[in-house]
Amino acid sequence: MARSPFSPAFWRSPLRGPWFTSVLGVVLLGGITVLFVTGLVSYAAYNPDLSPVNDQTPDKGILGFYLFAWPTHPVWLYRLTQGVHVTLGITLIPVLLAKLWSVVPRLFTLPPARSVAHALERISLLLLVGGGLFEFTTGVLNVQLDYVFPGSFYPLHFYGAWVFFTAFVVHAALKVPAAVRNLRRAQEAGEARETGELVSPSPAEPTVSRRGALGLVGGASLLLFGTTAGQSFDGPLRETAVLAPHGGPEPGSGPGGFQINKTAGYAGISAAETSEEAWRLVVTGRTGTVRLSRADLLRLPLHSSALPIACVEGWATSDQWWRGVRLRDLAELVGHGDPSDVLVESLQRHGAFRRAALRANQVADPRSLLALQVNGEDLTPDHGYPARVIVPAAPGVLNTKWVARMAFGEL
Repeated sequence: MARSPFSPAFWRSPLRGPWFTSVLGVVLLGGITVLFVTGLVSYAAYNPDLSPVNDQTPDKGILGFYLFAWPTHPVWLYRLTQGVHVTLGITLIPVLLAKLWSVVPRLFTLPPARSVAHALERISLLLLVGGGLFEFTTGVLNVQLDYVFPGSFYPLHFYGAWVFFTAFVVHAALKVPAAVRNLRRAQEAGEARETGELVSPSPAEPTVSRRGALGLVGGASLLLFGTTAGQSFDGPLRETAVLAPHGGPEPGSGPGGFQINKTAGYAGISAAETSEEAWRLVVTGRTGTVRLSRADLLRLPLHSSALPIACVEGWATSDQWWRGVRLRDLAELVGHGDPSDVLVESLQRHGAFRRAALRANQVADPRSLLALQVNGEDLTPDHGYPARVIVPAAPGVLNTKWVARMAFGEL
């Protein structure tokens, strides 16, 4: 009779064993913990408590217990945290796949549950496998700008992360003590003497040692790291990020020759509606509403800030010199001497965050601008002409382009 996956003899790889699985598990224990923490930090950076504008997960409830007002210092904060999140996530893919391969026989063990502890382990394993594949797959698709999954990335990834990490914590609590014992035993006795449920009762002839297999996994992770990490840096390192959509050389030359995510064409912005004659910025607040042309804005006190743009996909620009009107000066123009939260609306017709909100601390920062120029020249259409928001340390989507309206104190 043909062997089935439920038969231990079906799994013949000599690589599977407690030592191999435990080493991968220890790596993932640290890596996934960092991923989860930096993911929560990224979520906080969107200031989702500015509801309902920024809140992409309106039913988060107690899952948002930790949220805090995202700071504006240092200016590279989001660039660092999201760069670590995305780069580490991609780097861990070979480790995750190898770990799943190493424990796949456990998904076919019979009986399904031998005890309460075993049942908890099986449930956590199913949630862990499903949640891990879901989180890593949606994360990679988002980095590659392939939005083929149903619904919005933000709630899918947010809720998926909590399910995955809960299963991960349960699984770690059950298996970490055993993993530590396995590593100690292997160190004392050598991997050739391993025993356990993951060891095949009739192994095939080995073509590589377990240490050699770990070397292959580590090499694959290093390759992914080396071809992705550069998107978060400046200069020559960026050109090494050949697997990242925003890696490689700068996309152009001149003052506007730096990375963008959405072009004016993609956002549905026409030259007619952004012309000097047609475009007006509507600013509302305590004392009413003012309408400002671009010429009116240029007559206000102008200030400069050297700031990068960092996005959820993990990429970042180098520091660019932005010049425009401080947000706190616009707030004062409509009666908000003490800057308040602001709702910013864009002319764009397609894509998420056509409306975005900023906290009072972001408005108050003197480096936060309604930018009219970049690197000494007027903004290009793709960089947000006639005016765009630029705020230190804020995620890129909150740096609204093609601004049409700003409402202070409306939230």
